[in-house]
Amino acid sequence: MFKEFKAFIARGNVLDLAVAVIIGAAFGKIVTSLTDDVIMPVIGKIFGGLDFSSYFVVLGKVPPALAGSSDYAALKKAGVPLLGYGTFITAAVNFVIVAFIIFLIVRAVNRLMPKAPEVVAEPVEPTDVTLLREIRDELKKRP
Repeated sequence: MFKEFKAFIARGNVLDLAVAVIIGAAFGKIVTSLTDDVIMPVIGKIFGGLDFSSYFVVLGKVPPALAGSSDYAALKKAGVPLLGYGTFITAAVNFVIVAFIIFLIVRAVNRLMPKAPEVVAEPVEPTDVTLLREIRDELKKRP
């Protein structure tokens, strides 16, 4: 199943991309809630923090009013340059979950859809062979 999932992700089919966008938008809130409220707290607990999205690195000067603050949203709102790798990891997990759900849906639909009958094209005879065959047939007709 994971090989099929890898092939699905790597395939550049426009229809699959359109399905991914539509289904991804439809499941966006559900997946965000699943990630933010269920998965990331467990991962955060494993790594020693309760809120994984609060992992960040301050890259600039912090205003005196927020000195010592570890509130990512407040620092970001104040315009402090931050490297929010926790938020990025959360977004990456969201993407993998959405992609996997889309993969499962497309896989199920592909199994339910009837397969188109394979059309076997008759081999096309080269024109020189056709001409030689006609010449041979004409020569056979002569006495």
